[in-house]
Amino acid sequence: MTEFEKLQAIIADVLNVSPETITPDTTFVDDLGADSLDIFQIIMGIEEDFDIEIDNEEAEKITTVQDAVDQIQKKKANE
Repeated sequence: MTEFEKLQAIIADVLNVSPETITPDTTFVDDLGADSLDIFQIIMGIEEDFDIEIDNEEAEKITTVQDAVDQIQKKKANE
């Protein structure tokens, strides 16, 4: 399972949407209707599943699924 596929599963679970509807260009707020609590839950899921820590400043910059993938890859590269 790729990082993107794992992320799709996290997002789909938190927002109760089909993973197939989630693409790298999908925005959390505009496309998926996520609110700040949803985004917080997604970030928590990312931190847990990928064993990384995303600080608040970095989390605020995540607006699309690709932003989240980039953040995961950046954190993994710095381990």
